[in-house]
Amino acid sequence: MVKTRKVSLLHQMKRSWVSYVMLAPFFTLFFIFTVLPILSSAVLGFTSFNMLETPRFVGFNNFRHLLVNDDVFWIAFRNTMIFALVTGPLGYVLMVFLAWFINEIKGILRTILTLLIYAPSMMGTAFFIWFILFSPDAHGYINGFLMRWNIIHEPIEWLLHPDYVLGVIMLVQIWISMGVGFLAVLAGFKTVDRTYYEAAALDGVRNRFQELWHVTLPLIAPQMFFAAIMQLAGSFAVWEISVNLAGFPSTEYAASTIVTHIVDYAQIRYELGMASALAVILFILMLVINVGLRRMFINKVGN
Repeated sequence: MVKTRKVSLLHQMKRSWVSYVMLAPFFTLFFIFTVLPILSSAVLGFTSFNMLETPRFVGFNNFRHLLVNDDVFWIAFRNTMIFALVTGPLGYVLMVFLAWFINEIKGILRTILTLLIYAPSMMGTAFFIWFILFSPDAHGYINGFLMRWNIIHEPIEWLLHPDYVLGVIMLVQIWISMGVGFLAVLAGFKTVDRTYYEAAALDGVRNRFQELWHVTLPLIAPQMFFAAIMQLAGSFAVWEISVNLAGFPSTEYAASTIVTHIVDYAQIRYELGMASALAVILFILMLVINVGLRRMFINKVGN
């Protein structure tokens, strides 16, 4: 039985050799820049490695240190979870709503709105805009507006105060998160056959929101699943926003995330073993949530 299956598999591979040749460049790049780094991190996570000396096997010491002795890790872990639980679902719902709203619009206005919503994901590094908005003096737009309406009586240091900086960074992340996932959902809306809506109308669907919930969303489940994965990856991998807006390290580590802690170990302390251990923890965390998302979509995606 096993031998028969092997022969059948080899036969199918021979028949589809052109497809494998076409996939080879992508697979090679994927293996070199994705699979290999993951495997390297998994190995280095169990070593003491400073880039100058040969890696020395230390077992689970790196993980034990992170979980028991590293207070910054737990601050970063908490911030990352808060960040993901807020920006992930909120950004995802906003993404789907905006894609649906734009899909309902016709003509050139649809193209303009699509560009305006997608553009922040391409210019997310324009942090000077946020520095102007959240300037800590009375000349900052946010402080000026709130003081004018007597909501606050003195300027707030939005990017330095531990109580506010994480909220500002989450706002920026949501602003720039309408990227590839947003375009995928919007493309999904455009692929829905109008005959489904006609059939749904015969079954009692009476308005656009019922069409969205009962017809459109189930039909674009694959695109929504892809968008959810992209949103998840973006919310867990935040570090550039934190470093550029809140500094490195931020005040009382209030804006630290797991990725900023990885950067600290890798680029500041040159403790590659610890950085790899952190990367393994982040990978496992994202993998678990990925599996959870897949279970949510499994009935609709069909896998």
